[in-house]
Amino acid sequence: MSQSVMTMLKDGQQYMKTWPVRKELYAYFPECRIIAATQFAIKTMPPVALISCALLIQNLGLSYLPQTIAIGAFFISLPMQGLLWLGHRSDQYLPPQLKGWYQEIHAKMRTKGCNLASAKSKPKYKELAQLLKTAFTDLDNAFTKHWFN
Repeated sequence: MSQSVMTMLKDGQQYMKTWPVRKELYAYFPECRIIAATQFAIKTMPPVALISCALLIQNLGLSYLPQTIAIGAFFISLPMQGLLWLGHRSDQYLPPQLKGWYQEIHAKMRTKGCNLASAKSKPKYKELAQLLKTAFTDLDNAFTKHWFN
């Protein structure tokens, strides 16, 4: 189950694209908050790193270059930490409570005629993400609303 860092980063990017960021899911899953923070960090941390490094070198000089590099690396690493967390989470098996919920939603969607892959006996979070994404895109709000009330 050990993965390389690059695999986890790629899985994190894929999981971030797959997971439906919906207000109904914020109370139940940390993924929504992690995805929002990671997307914000991807946009803002490279300029923050560049500006902080430039200001440190301008104000303190090249004698503080090691500290400047460390601070820049810290800011650049923040989005990667979010992607690593998401990549690790996507490959974890669902706990028993969520596994039952996954199978219940899968069965209800099958009865509604959704085109789904067969239900996994040991689903992972990435399968739950795909199922929820399909549910929110293919089904109407009346069907999905009672899952979260």
